[in-house]
Amino acid sequence: MKENLVWGGLCADSLEEADLVVMGIPFDGAVSAGRGAAAAPDRLRELSQLLPPITEEGMILSSLKIWDDGNVPAHLNWEKYFGEVKMQAYNLIAKDKFCLFLGGDHSVSIPLEAAFAEANANQKIGIIHVDSHSDIEDEYDGHSWSHACTQRRALELPNMEPAGLTLVGIRSYTRRELEFLTSHPEIRVIGAREVYRQGLAHTYAAISERYRGYQSIYLSLDIDVLDPAFAPGTGTPEGGGLSTRELMELVKQIMNHLPVKAADIVEISPPLDCANITSWAALKVIFEIFGGVFSRKRQRRLGSQQ
Repeated sequence: MKENLVWGGLCADSLEEADLVVMGIPFDGAVSAGRGAAAAPDRLRELSQLLPPITEEGMILSSLKIWDDGNVPAHLNWEKYFGEVKMQAYNLIAKDKFCLFLGGDHSVSIPLEAAFAEANANQKIGIIHVDSHSDIEDEYDGHSWSHACTQRRALELPNMEPAGLTLVGIRSYTRRELEFLTSHPEIRVIGAREVYRQGLAHTYAAISERYRGYQSIYLSLDIDVLDPAFAPGTGTPEGGGLSTRELMELVKQIMNHLPVKAADIVEISPPLDCANITSWAALKVIFEIFGGVFSRKRQRRLGSQQ
């Protein structure tokens, strides 16, 4: 892998000069079905060498600086590993730079969101969970850190309230999840069918309305929010999902208009993929996230000149 070409050749020489930080968490020990997501961070880096540093609308990102902090090496001590992930993520988030985390299965969002909450301890945080599953089980497969428990653990964070959680693209539930969501109507569920029937403008408006007054939002993107036609390489595919086009549009709206300070993209499984379709879809979304960070940088620069 040619380090100078990773992420479209935008890599910074130091963390200090970077506008955006990338960190990989190659862990898939909490999946309930197909594995392989541990291979995603390095596959995404490898394929990113082939992409120019330009958004789909022609925004040239050449002045955006990205620091790739590498991977948090996985090991068999689950509790210790998640502690290491949280510590390293906290250290990066505390630098006040946009952080993009590459999973791994969705359980890695547990320590990442904990780090985000701790780094923003003086304010309430919001979480936008874009996924085909609500991941709000209290325990699954005998463990409270399953990838099906991600946002249940988030709701235990001291500065995270149910009203700050929005679930987007959902189209699969367990009975226990439905019972929990019924008892917590503050959690907004925008199902895949609602997105389809009401459209993206409605979807973004519903999300935006919920985060008035928020200063810190975490965006968690599970690639299985996409229909398997667009993302076959994932461990728990669900038919009836969003298209890549829809996800890109939604992410652009969120990045351009809401105070998202960190994001993850998870559940990409290269061993289950076909012709890297899923990784390429993820990279299109990632480069639009880059575009959102670049737009913020440009707006700050223009503001300082006025």
